[in-house]
Amino acid sequence: MVTFLLMIIYLAFIALGLPDALLGSAWPIMKIDMGATTEMAGYISLIISFFTVMSSLLASRLLHKYGTGKVTLFSILSTTIALLGISISEDFIFLLILAIPLGLGAGSVDAALSNYVALHFKARHMSWLHCFWGIGAVTGPLIMSFWLNHNNNWRAGYVMVGLILLTIAAILLASLSLWKIFEKGRVEGGSDDKKLISNREALRIPGVKMSMLTMLCYNGSETAAGLWMASFFIGSKGVSPGAAAALSSLFFIGIIIGRILSGFLSSNVSSKNLIRYGSIVGCFGLVILVMPVPYWIATGALFLVGLGGAPIYPSIVHATPERFGEKASPSVIGLEMASAYTGSALIPLVMGMIAGQIGMLMVPIILLVLFSIMLLASEMVNVVYRRKGANIDKRKGS
Repeated sequence: MVTFLLMIIYLAFIALGLPDALLGSAWPIMKIDMGATTEMAGYISLIISFFTVMSSLLASRLLHKYGTGKVTLFSILSTTIALLGISISEDFIFLLILAIPLGLGAGSVDAALSNYVALHFKARHMSWLHCFWGIGAVTGPLIMSFWLNHNNNWRAGYVMVGLILLTIAAILLASLSLWKIFEKGRVEGGSDDKKLISNREALRIPGVKMSMLTMLCYNGSETAAGLWMASFFIGSKGVSPGAAAALSSLFFIGIIIGRILSGFLSSNVSSKNLIRYGSIVGCFGLVILVMPVPYWIATGALFLVGLGGAPIYPSIVHATPERFGEKASPSVIGLEMASAYTGSALIPLVMGMIAGQIGMLMVPIILLVLFSIMLLASEMVNVVYRRKGANIDKRKGS
């Protein structure tokens, strides 16, 4: 039964990734039908990001009251309603409204599933879980591409993804009882004997703010690299737009391969060291990118950045219950997710503004700064955790 539950969790993470790149894939055609302009997609993205952050902050309360299974089900249903609503929208204002449930669904399900896996499964499953998000993130644009090649029917693309999510929601509904395998102590309605640790209380736990900073820098770096590295290859390495798009995909290939490998390595390598060594590998790749090397060397360096960064996000999340306590874990993970999504929303925007004024060489320079801050912040969390362990040993000795 536990294996079947794990398969459902993987399936739910595919559902999380499916809608992520739909808007970008469909917008060149959607904007014509909606009478919108290119930059208006940014308004939709901003609303999605804002409500994703908000739902991440609310996740601990929702988990405490309803449990992981129901929160995941309602989140995927919220996303499904939004996608199907977009498919029949005739006016841009409805896209802005439907961006709200789209964001609310994304943040809650990410925090809920990440916390559940961190508490109840081994570290390798956290790494592989985020590989399944990647499968969803790649599959969504492929589905949209298929329908765009059939009379630019972007609406059918949204319908198909919505129906896939509806099917996954039906599977979740039929399997709600399985989630109680690890939640037998929780009483419906939130009358659990474990007091909920609020976000404010979680923020006061030593090391939490540094962990949030690490997540902000990583997620912001990942999103910014995906958005701006093709432009970097065009502006700094002189490659064609088509070649730049292909070369920049090696960043995501590095992430997928890195998470598969880190899943196997996690049996013998601690989360702390996966974060540390991954950050160092990423910094090494970025140093090469800053140097005046040929584009083919820069491409290999970009792969290294993705490979090095791959274990950071899942390792931070999986280490959270151990570092900050299982009782505080839902709130701390919610804060980490909120920080991660804030980084995804703000850092690419700021990076684009700076690179637009100074030059595209600023892209790897800013990424190197972010990776360095991330490495420093994660090491500060390790220091706090070591001190905590030392204090526990002293109390046991006395």
